[in-house]
Amino acid sequence: MILKSTRKTWLACAALAVFAGHAGAAHAQGDNLFDMLFGGNNRSSAARSAPPPKPVEPAPQRRVPAKAPKISAPSYYKYKPESLAHVEFSEITLPEAEGAFQPTLEGVSFREALPMLEGMELYAEKDIAKALVDFYSNRPDFIWVSGYQPNDRARQVLRVLSQASSYGLSDSDYTVGVPGSDFSYDDIAARQKELIRFEMMLSARALRYARDAHAGRINPNKLSGYHDFAKKPMNLEQSLGFMANMADADIYLERQHPQNDTYRKLRAELEMLRGAAEREIIVDPKTFVRPGGTNPELAKLLKLIERDADAAFLETHGAALKEHAGSEVYVQALVPVVKAAQEERGLKPDGVIGPRTVAAIAGVSKAARIDKVLYTLERLRWHPSELGETRVVINAASFNVDFFDKGEPRISMRTVVGRSANQTNFFHDELETVEFNPYWGVPRSIIVNEMLPKLWRDPSYLDRNGYEVINGQGRKVSSSAVDWGQYGRNVPFSVRQKPGRRNALGELKILFPNRHAIYMHDTPSKSLFQRDTRAFSHGCVRLADPRAMAAALLDVSVDDVARAIESGDRSRPTRRKIERKIPVYVGYFTAWPQTDGVIAYHGDVYGRDERLGIAIEKVTDTRSPNS
Repeated sequence: MILKSTRKTWLACAALAVFAGHAGAAHAQGDNLFDMLFGGNNRSSAARSAPPPKPVEPAPQRRVPAKAPKISAPSYYKYKPESLAHVEFSEITLPEAEGAFQPTLEGVSFREALPMLEGMELYAEKDIAKALVDFYSNRPDFIWVSGYQPNDRARQVLRVLSQASSYGLSDSDYTVGVPGSDFSYDDIAARQKELIRFEMMLSARALRYARDAHAGRINPNKLSGYHDFAKKPMNLEQSLGFMANMADADIYLERQHPQNDTYRKLRAELEMLRGAAEREIIVDPKTFVRPGGTNPELAKLLKLIERDADAAFLETHGAALKEHAGSEVYVQALVPVVKAAQEERGLKPDGVIGPRTVAAIAGVSKAARIDKVLYTLERLRWHPSELGETRVVINAASFNVDFFDKGEPRISMRTVVGRSANQTNFFHDELETVEFNPYWGVPRSIIVNEMLPKLWRDPSYLDRNGYEVINGQGRKVSSSAVDWGQYGRNVPFSVRQKPGRRNALGELKILFPNRHAIYMHDTPSKSLFQRDTRAFSHGCVRLADPRAMAAALLDVSVDDVARAIESGDRSRPTRRKIERKIPVYVGYFTAWPQTDGVIAYHGDVYGRDERLGIAIEKVTDTRSPNS
């Protein structure tokens, strides 16, 4: 037992000596090991004089913060309408007049009538209130009054204001009381007061109409951080001058609306909807039923499928429809019928009846369609009046992109857009370049929110997964060499994924540089394009056929694009400039003309329709007491 114990002690001490360090190891090998370990007196003088081994410094500990940092997505705001200002008529300054005014049959004098504005409670948007004061100070004369009556110019403009709803605006926002034609020459002062107040009210409401038609009632940037639109300036004093000097002031007002075919088609749709009867078969839009399930709305859907089917469809599925007419049970025999109806309407034929299938078969209710058209008309006012004959329109609400070349639809394809937590922004820009075999520059939000927690646990994560880390001097560094635990939201490195099959951008990306880092691109994840709802990305727009889109924009063949991708070193990006001026509209339109001109209606995947509707109601409420 003693021998065994001594042997264990010897082995343990030997192991400790080896772990402690290697200083003096050469001498230790020549000495009596027992003496060296236990301090015996038989060590040589060299061994006794050797310095003690230096302790090994422990490896630095990587810090792992207790809580991961977070870069938040843009937020939605509580919309605050523009407040109205009291029009200060006392600030209208006129040059001194010569002589005294004597009323005549020729009409009211603006100068003599001006003091009669005292006490008038007219409220308008601040810039309109200022424009009224400035305009009439510089041009002290009536625009809308001739003699003692409203003139033809006034009647033209009043007609336009009364038809505001045909453009999706609210008639009540532009209401003006019109003086009656009867008056007494014995009370000219009363007529002067009536006409000068009519003059100011009509000018204020005509300017409101012009401004609303030009840029919309809603400031989109006050809706959310996802909206990004440049202000559409308008010289309101100049606008009033145009109406004062034009024979056809009504045409001037009508021309303030967007002048493009899309806007005109939506106006026609609005008129048609308002004159149409409600659909006779209304299906609950939230209906959901799987094969084998039961739902009272199923019978309505089957009736609609049969009603709208063509001869070829009925030849294949007519017997099943008749056999199960009125059924509330989704039997297996009806699954091929539903799948065929889904496929005909461009949906994924999975046989599951959900809101998108219901909307495609039964349509959206009349009231809901009207609202969607109204919201699209408002959103179009935030854009340029002319969209351009050659343009790209990405509609996040329909998960689709269209390319129009010289006014003709050339390409339409499915897209994948940002999920609700990473929404695709709403703005417009101009296309610039196509990049083949691109790097993927990882957005900072993904670095911080998704990669950083992994790097705390495994600093080699980026090295192993084909990413490059670039420091502030533009040099590549190994992710393993970085102490990621010391960084939070302000990581001083950029990260990019190398070109290749695993690259998130696939073979190419189409750039229109913007501060949201949004662009169109390829993707290795092709299966998502088969889904009906395609909100899965971090915000960028994935294309179902990126080679076709790149070829169309560059005005080359798809084979040329293939050669650009496949020739040379596929690990190095190459760029090609888009030579034509092509605007791109990254939009959100739940009512939108298809390439065949028919208006299609889409779901509100981001909930933006509801928020826009609330904002419009708030504007109407703000204006209503002063209309």
